Amino acid sequence: MRDKVESKYSIEELFCSKGRTKIIKTLALNKELNISKIIKNTNLNHSNVMNHLRFLIKINLIQEKNFGRIKIYRFREEDLKAHCIKKMIELIEDID
Repeated sequence: MRDKVESKYSIEELFCSKGRTKIIKTLALNKELNISKIIKNTNLNHSNVMNHLRFLIKINLIQEKNFGRIKIYRFREEDLKAHCIKKMIELIEDID
């Protein structure tokens, strides 16, 4: 059974590590990627990426889509919090 989606979390929890922040930024700017692309773009190891992805799925910031054995991770831009995070990243990184 899936864990209940947590709607409350602090900004400190969300951005608690450089690795998690890299994953959030990578997915926000690329919309959706498989695990190999996330690992390549963030220079993190598989275990760390999976742990961070589990948390981000749990808080409903990203979505996991299954296509047989292939899993794609998608930034949930339609979610207001996710949308605001993406805008913040674009402003800080000066991306249009």
